[in-house]
Amino acid sequence: MTRSTVPEILTFGEAMTLFVAETPGELADADRFQRGIAGADTNVAIGLARLGFHVGWLSRVGDDNFGTYIRRTLEAEGLDCRHLTRDPDHATGLVFKARVEDGSDPHVEYVRRGSAASFLSPADAHGVDFAAARHLHATGIPPALSATARELSFHMLDQARAAGADISFDPNLRPSLWKSDAEMCATLNDLAGRADWVLPGLAEGRRLTGLESAHDIAGFYLDRGARAVIIKLGPEGGYYRSHDEAFTVAGFPVAEVVDTVGAGDGFAVGVVSALLDGLSPRAAVRRGNLIGAQAVQVRGDMEGLPHRTRLATLEADLPPSS
Repeated sequence: MTRSTVPEILTFGEAMTLFVAETPGELADADRFQRGIAGADTNVAIGLARLGFHVGWLSRVGDDNFGTYIRRTLEAEGLDCRHLTRDPDHATGLVFKARVEDGSDPHVEYVRRGSAASFLSPADAHGVDFAAARHLHATGIPPALSATARELSFHMLDQARAAGADISFDPNLRPSLWKSDAEMCATLNDLAGRADWVLPGLAEGRRLTGLESAHDIAGFYLDRGARAVIIKLGPEGGYYRSHDEAFTVAGFPVAEVVDTVGAGDGFAVGVVSALLDGLSPRAAVRRGNLIGAQAVQVRGDMEGLPHRTRLATLEADLPPSS
């Protein structure tokens, strides 16, 4: 996709080629897979692009067919990939996901060690026009990939902040990628303190802060510089706290949970898009709940993310917000 203007929203991280087993059971028994793409960062980027935002994607893929597939897929979704680099020396990351039928979290295995994206560094952001960006969305996955990718994460947040852009940060914990819990918590809490909107899940917040309640977890990040903290409560909905107000918005009932992967990313798409649309915090959490509920009703990480016309229909059918 080619646009003359630079992106208004910046995103970065690792996109991987995804293979989902066509039949339920253990991955060891699967011999047929459906191809797609995976990555929490790309899920949010695609979700925001589907809602009409001009989203830029910064990453690395291998100089291989998997990398070509990722670029074509992201550009078909409307992402601006001018900062997506082909790495001739390292391969594109892969992820394999089992299929489940009971609504539980599916088993996932990664082939990403030494991937092209793990070699991201601040040099990859050399050509980014931060002054033109309205918003940066970041997650805790890039800083877990490597020391240089961690440097990139801090660079992106610091440059966006210096340029006056708003920043949202979703921890998206991947403990297996870190050397220790202590390193993970210290790094991600440092990054969260540089963001305006922090979006942890409740279990993530407990692990990162050592605190139990949503109120106290939110206070932890507000004390470190966040303007608002929006905590994902799963089926129970979402909790919002700023320096001025705090409330919980109930989740939407779902008749059948098909695939839970990507639900938190859907929540982030809803919250961030609504805040960028100028809606109230309560309406933003409700949209987060709504898109999260859509995400769990279909197979795939981002297949349930709505386009703007579909979202308008969904929101038009909701009762008035209290």
